[in-house]
Amino acid sequence: MAASSRDLPIVGDSFNVGYRFQRYWDTPMANAFFCGELGAGIFLVSAAIGYMPGMLLGLLVTSVLKTWFHMTHMGVPMKSWRAILRPDRSWISRGLLSIVFYASFGFAYLGLAWLGLAETLGISEGLVGLVKALAVLSAVVVATYQGFAMSHSTAISLWNTGMMPVSSLVYALTAGVLVILAIGWNGFLADAPALRSTLVTAGLVDMGVLAIVHLSLLHAAHHGSPGGRKSVELLVRSFYAQWYWGVTWAVGILVPTVLLWSAGGSYAAVLVAAAGVLVGFYSFRVLIFKAGLFEPIMSFRP
Repeated sequence: MAASSRDLPIVGDSFNVGYRFQRYWDTPMANAFFCGELGAGIFLVSAAIGYMPGMLLGLLVTSVLKTWFHMTHMGVPMKSWRAILRPDRSWISRGLLSIVFYASFGFAYLGLAWLGLAETLGISEGLVGLVKALAVLSAVVVATYQGFAMSHSTAISLWNTGMMPVSSLVYALTAGVLVILAIGWNGFLADAPALRSTLVTAGLVDMGVLAIVHLSLLHAAHHGSPGGRKSVELLVRSFYAQWYWGVTWAVGILVPTVLLWSAGGSYAAVLVAAAGVLVGFYSFRVLIFKAGLFEPIMSFRP
């Protein structure tokens, strides 16, 4: 059945047998996913190194921009709160809850630890640490739940892999590392050369992991259903190949890797590498939606 359906065409809304693009999740959702994962990644990296302004930036990127793009995607935004009611059945509900917890615990921690409210209110360090831990845990869920939601889509083979939440987390952390490097290179990191070197090394490691994740996603889709193979063809050989190889790979992975490896001590190199990672990350988010194909209604020709 796989061989007989491999040469089926991509069809539109007709009743012909073939592959159909999914367009329920498109650019607005890609924007929301990108902002959610980027903000969570910035927060997680900042929390790991104790950089409070970075934690605030991450919270704002997720809670403001991600929320805005989600609202623009919804047909009836005022009823969107209902999606939070069934976390036992949907990763979308779990994700919305995680955003609420992430924002609540994140801003609470910044108030307690950064603004000194813990001392004013007599709150113990242990409780402040617990609030931070809950914020970090919620940020991890925010960074991954979108990948889990996509991987449950059995009708779209490109998404139906356990590598999807892994890609979300790896991209979030990679973007977080590069953004913090760009922000702090001539600021707080200038007085902490060891930490700066560690973040550069972490960025290089992340690039290698990203390459492995991409190859794993392509491998899983290609060796899955016919729809998955067709999606891989769109990404690597036809419709979207120039964007996938030229932007997601070259601009988003290869160029930043070369810059961090050969010119890791240059602020200009770090800025260009950070910009490249963000562009490649956004390209991946858009392309993974656009290349998603529904399986044919029939897997054989009559």
